[in-house]
Amino acid sequence: MQIKLETVPIEQVEADALVVPIFDKESPGGGLPSEAAQTANDLAGGWIEELYRSGEFSGKEFEMAMLYRPPGMKARRLLVVGAGKSDRFTPAVLRKVAGAAVRFLKPKSSPTIALALDAGELAAEQAVAAVEGAILGDFEPDQYKTDKKDAKSVEAFTVVVPKDGEALAQAIESARILAEAQNFARTLVYQPANRMTPATLADRAREMAAENGLECQVLGQEHMKELGMGALLGVAQGSAEPPALIVLRYRPLEETGTAHLGLVGKGVTFDSGGISIKPAQDMDKMKYDMAGGAAVLGAMRAIAQLRPPIAVTALVPAVENMPGSRAQRPGDIVTTLSGKTVEVLNTDAEGRLILADALAYARTLGCTHLVDVATLTGAIVVALGHVNVGVFASDDALLQRVLSAARAEGEKMWPMPLDEEYKELLKSPFADLPNIATRWGGAITAAAFLKEFADPAPWAHLDIAGTAWLDDAPPFLAKGPTGVAVRTLARLAVNWGE
Repeated sequence: MQIKLETVPIEQVEADALVVPIFDKESPGGGLPSEAAQTANDLAGGWIEELYRSGEFSGKEFEMAMLYRPPGMKARRLLVVGAGKSDRFTPAVLRKVAGAAVRFLKPKSSPTIALALDAGELAAEQAVAAVEGAILGDFEPDQYKTDKKDAKSVEAFTVVVPKDGEALAQAIESARILAEAQNFARTLVYQPANRMTPATLADRAREMAAENGLECQVLGQEHMKELGMGALLGVAQGSAEPPALIVLRYRPLEETGTAHLGLVGKGVTFDSGGISIKPAQDMDKMKYDMAGGAAVLGAMRAIAQLRPPIAVTALVPAVENMPGSRAQRPGDIVTTLSGKTVEVLNTDAEGRLILADALAYARTLGCTHLVDVATLTGAIVVALGHVNVGVFASDDALLQRVLSAARAEGEKMWPMPLDEEYKELLKSPFADLPNIATRWGGAITAAAFLKEFADPAPWAHLDIAGTAWLDDAPPFLAKGPTGVAVRTLARLAVNWGE
């Protein structure tokens, strides 16, 4: 999709469809407080006000109404999209509005779409959100469909502002980079496990690194044995597919400070549960158990292009968790890279095992601050549903950095507790740690387990199990992978020096 910026009156916009966000008629100031909305209404002979009066359109989020051949406009169609209450309108809402508009217009043969925004102090943030929403909304996980005769595409998306267009150009370019990186991650996640093995993921990482000027190293099984990564290798041993530890390095031309950010993403390309096998229902979705690894790779793609002044190293331990004849058994004890021993009470709690070795290895590479991302626990879905990412941290300053980056990118994240009492639940009579505790507080005890391998470095853990996959498509995104955390991780690096 080509991204454009135009500074022209909306009546002069040439596009297959011109999109104008409209507010709920019960909003303070009514539904048409914006200049763009008022102008569109006047040009169309009061059409929007008539929609309100008729009750056909109220301005609630994602309501749509379209006028063909709007009078006084060069655009072939005028689409008004409900944006909810004006006093609750944020860039995060606009991101969804733009995505919903693109998804509504795509099947209607609208290869060129423009969205009108007002000038103002939030113009840059809104322009960024609109571009991100459009690119994310255009994404379709349809690579393996052979019949695409009805598939439509959007060739160009234009942000229209009345003035200060040049000041927005850089912001819009950053938005394009972030959204395309998120779609890159989504493309990795929806691949079926027979087409996305650990080796394939490593190949995709190499290709992306070469295209974006990143260093890439892939550690194989023998190298991991030499290092002593018993936890990671224990998970992998039940599969015919060998594991891979992907390491990507970004180094700025001029570093400011001594901080070295480590991003670690869980890369289980398929999770059967191992010997502790999962129920058959929904096991097909376990191809998305590498969404944390994909998010880290997507973030590195964006970081390489945005060029923040902080060194960033990414690690993705990639494995299959299978119940083969050589699979690890409940009760096995493995020795991790850190030297700590772990009793494997449940082989379906495998993500924390591969992350344990990756986090410890990140510390040996000089990472001073660590953030891991993982579809780690069903317990976080019980706690937060499919709305918020659960965030755990050993360091309040790092926690606030992560939450600030998430707010800036419109990704909902919620801080979770990590009190010392939860660590007391991780007791084994036979090893230093068990890989699971009791059923209560499962997301917290999983995080407490990971903390043992990140210490003493400041560390944060994002549990994305409830937010990395959509079973039902909202108006603004396709069903399937969301690419959650890509923008937050990239923003974390970009804003580090602030």
